[in-house]
Amino acid sequence: MPDTLYPLSIGALSEAHKRLAPGPHDAFQTFSRKVFTNGALTSKTKQLIAVAVAHVTQCPYCIRGHTKAALREGVTREELLEAIWVAAEMRAGAAFAHSALAVEEIEKAATSCVSKKSIVTE
Repeated sequence: MPDTLYPLSIGALSEAHKRLAPGPHDAFQTFSRKVFTNGALTSKTKQLIAVAVAHVTQCPYCIRGHTKAALREGVTREELLEAIWVAAEMRAGAAFAHSALAVEEIEKAATSCVSKKSIVTE
């Protein structure tokens, strides 16, 4: 099934960026290479993190590219799926945590309704 939503390959997209904005493109490429080199975290671990983050940020190019890179680095299929589940839990957990804002407004509205009701009935 052709992917018509994201028609450019990452290579074609990168070439377009390089042609249209070479300075920022080159700076980003240098930054990206540096980020994914071995450091306190191995490049394997960094690619696994990137796959999880790509799912949370919902970047299809990132999901494809970093999944391929993670597999090249030796990440197993099971590790990939587990990392994706961690990302899914964090996304769901954030929605749960942010529901505190809605609950606060619900409680305020309920208190306001009770106050208005008691004023009317007095």
